[in-house]
Amino acid sequence: MRLHLCQTIATVVAIAFSGAAFAEVKVSQSNDPTVLMGDQFASLFGAEHDAVNALPMAEQTALAVGPQAPQKQGAAIPAVIEYTDAWLAAQPAPDGDQQWDCLRKALYFEARGESLKGEFAVAEVILNRVDSPDYPKSVCGVVNAKGHGQCAFSYVCDGIGDRMREPMSIDRAGRIARVMLDGAPRTLTLGATYFHALHVRPNWGAVVQTAAIGGHLFYRSPDFSQP
Repeated sequence: MRLHLCQTIATVVAIAFSGAAFAEVKVSQSNDPTVLMGDQFASLFGAEHDAVNALPMAEQTALAVGPQAPQKQGAAIPAVIEYTDAWLAAQPAPDGDQQWDCLRKALYFEARGESLKGEFAVAEVILNRVDSPDYPKSVCGVVNAKGHGQCAFSYVCDGIGDRMREPMSIDRAGRIARVMLDGAPRTLTLGATYFHALHVRPNWGAVVQTAAIGGHLFYRSPDFSQP
């Protein structure tokens, strides 16, 4: 309908401009073609107006606004995490970019075999480091960081090929990484930026233990303030 109206207007404009080329030719009011054209245009416009008014309000609004580009919906952020396999399996199938891949690999190699809370806790530490001014500003930067001749995460420089081979553990790590990167709350480790296995004793100076989950202990700096 709108196309028909536009074509009609275009025809009127074209004829009006062609008429300008013969401006010196005088015609009487009774047989002036522009007067007849104006009457026809008014009639068509009136019919168009009546037809539009007969439409439901929603359709009138759609005509007035025109076609809208579809908006991409972001991933829903879980308000509460249920640390159960059933809850995790009910989340959308995971995928993502390089940062997601770095996080799931870190969870696979550093926390595989831990409880579900244990894997989520390690994810919290990594993301807490990303948010800290003392560490790189990306997941990949954090997990691949090296300092004082050591790697921040042992799997990065243990000399063993980093190939994930266990499908169930790969899926689990990928789902946890996706949920956490989408902004799920971090409530397990109270801002921890360090963790270690129970059988090691690293020297991190003055740190405060925040949690003990599975086979790991979690720590933060003493000057940390919970947001």
